[in-house]
Amino acid sequence: MTVAEDFGRARISACPACAVVPAAERIAALRAEREGRIMLSLPKAAGALTISSVEAALQAVPGVRSARVNLTQKRVSVETGAGVTAKALVAVLDEAGHEAHELDPGLLSATETDRQGRDLLMRLGVAFFSMMNVMLLSVAVWSGAEDATRDLFHWISGAIALPTVIFSGQPFFRSAWASLRQGKLGMDVPISLALILASSISVYETWMSGHHAYFDAAVMLAFFLLLGRYLDHRTRAIARSAAEELAALEVPRAIVLVDGEEVETVTSAVAPGDLVLVRPGARMPVDGVVVCGASELDRSLLTGESLPVPVGEGTIVSAGEVNLTGPLTVRVTAAGKDSSLHRMADLVAVAEGAKTRYTSLADRASRLYSPLVHILSFSAFGYWMWATGGDLRYAINISAAVLIITCPCALGLAVPAVVTSASGRLFRKGLLIKHGTALERLAEVDTVVFDKTGTLTLGVPEPVALEGHPREALAVAAALAAGSSHPLARALADGVRALGVGAVDVAEVREVPGCGIEGEWKGGRVRLGRADWCGAEAVAATATYLALDGETHAFAFTDRPRPGAEQAVRALQAAGLRVELLSGDAEEPVRALAERLGIATWAAGVRPEEKAARVAELSRAGRVLMVGDGLNDTAALAAAHVSISPATALDAARVASDIVLLGQDMAPIADAVRIGRQSARRMVENFLISGGYNVVAVPLALVGLATPLAAALAMSLSSITVSLNAMRLK
Repeated sequence: MTVAEDFGRARISACPACAVVPAAERIAALRAEREGRIMLSLPKAAGALTISSVEAALQAVPGVRSARVNLTQKRVSVETGAGVTAKALVAVLDEAGHEAHELDPGLLSATETDRQGRDLLMRLGVAFFSMMNVMLLSVAVWSGAEDATRDLFHWISGAIALPTVIFSGQPFFRSAWASLRQGKLGMDVPISLALILASSISVYETWMSGHHAYFDAAVMLAFFLLLGRYLDHRTRAIARSAAEELAALEVPRAIVLVDGEEVETVTSAVAPGDLVLVRPGARMPVDGVVVCGASELDRSLLTGESLPVPVGEGTIVSAGEVNLTGPLTVRVTAAGKDSSLHRMADLVAVAEGAKTRYTSLADRASRLYSPLVHILSFSAFGYWMWATGGDLRYAINISAAVLIITCPCALGLAVPAVVTSASGRLFRKGLLIKHGTALERLAEVDTVVFDKTGTLTLGVPEPVALEGHPREALAVAAALAAGSSHPLARALADGVRALGVGAVDVAEVREVPGCGIEGEWKGGRVRLGRADWCGAEAVAATATYLALDGETHAFAFTDRPRPGAEQAVRALQAAGLRVELLSGDAEEPVRALAERLGIATWAAGVRPEEKAARVAELSRAGRVLMVGDGLNDTAALAAAHVSISPATALDAARVASDIVLLGQDMAPIADAVRIGRQSARRMVENFLISGGYNVVAVPLALVGLATPLAAALAMSLSSITVSLNAMRLK
């Protein structure tokens, strides 16, 4: 059966309606998906010069309608016509001196518009503007303005403050109402009451020509409360945006075969039953079955196995695997959000649900704090109504002062301020926090579990003991290895070159997919590749084999450790943490790495469910930090108390993790644990500051020695103190 015939049969079985669509229309539809907008990441973008340079370079490309650089998000959006590919644009920018990577626009939809962030920032700006103006008007009153002049300033202050409180306080009012509808007293309930009471008392005092109005207190409350809310939002939004951008780097395009013609399109446009061509060196964009071709696949990110796996017709393949040696035609069974990578998120939903139930310190404190605030305020109102013989005005003023002075602004800032400060410090070290409670959980860990391939190692093979082989064998091996893109062949060629051994001239070099490379030298056939193909007996270690003059030579490889791996392991052990290594790889390479890094407890050939079970077992006795990158690590990452994944990890692994390691250096992982412990201490200190402030300030308000304005000033001072304490992390 030909590929075209098989394609036709697959289309009919997959979608009868699609089978009657003419090929020309199908090609046109796929090309239409390709045209339009291309998104490119600009990781090193900085300054206005970058904007003009990038946009000028792209707009000079025929077919590019427009190019807009977003310097904040470090990406460029390009509107294109037919025939313009992301690969061509990346090449143009590379020539212009700008590093660029293609992004999948479909996976960036959530980051294109941060409506909640913009809304909070807008309300924060309005509150700040109003606060400054109302404070200026208040200075005139404090300076001695009386009677009609004082009332005029109060009315002008009210005209500014009341719309501000109504507009800027919306996030708190909505949250408080939702909390009350559920029969709960959330942190936003006393916040909303404080805003309403401060405004209402001020209107009443102004109407009655009173000496004091507290419009400045109301807008000051709104400003500091919004500041805490915005800090918390930005901490989460930045991490979410970066994580989604990392996910968008996953194979955004595929080559679809339609009646023998190759059509490049976005992966989201590929349908089950389509035929996809995957060239050597490319990552598999879809799940499917090989219908034509033979090759080897690198499945290290999915299984942890460092040795490539031979594949041929009928082999099931998954998105994320790397095709190494030969072109493959794959009949699609699932693509885009239906692929195995995205379905993995559903498989870890139970473990993720357990993780999200971990509430922050502030949330737990607010459960006790909010009812206490209301009890104190209403008690003060009742007592002063009785003590003053029913003076409603005086009782409400004291009740409002108590509510304002106990307003949980400092409590609301206690965690976000620390998380923002710590996140910035960790980001500069190459770590991106995705989850709001990750720092708190990181401070509690007592055990660290590492994956091997792609985590403690780079997943890049490194030849060992080449000096022990004859120079002639090395020269022939280098000549054959130069004709392949296989990772072992590339590593061997680089290793021989580093020894100063030049390659000989081997004739008729050709690659046999799934087997290796062969050629003619000195009238005989020489081969480099799999043991059985070269007539050699396989050794336990990762190796490739050379058949030369009736003899075989085994070139062994080890996986190169990540920079800082040994330093990270030693630092974690020095901090009193237990370190384990769990890998799906063979025993020998796992043993060698464990001995090299000083890890006493390790296990090889571990299946994904066994990793998750081991993490669960360790979690019963303590708190586990899991560090992994592959599909086989996802369940363990989700089950751990806190988890870290490298930026090179699969989408599913990054989704399941709480922190992303942006660079190759592993040393920041030990820093993360240390900073996590420091952050937990700062959070506790902030709660003590907030509590100490209340111990001093609340009695003053209860006995009538603090006006609502003085209460607002004291509350602001406590918020500033909490923020300054959090900044000590920097």
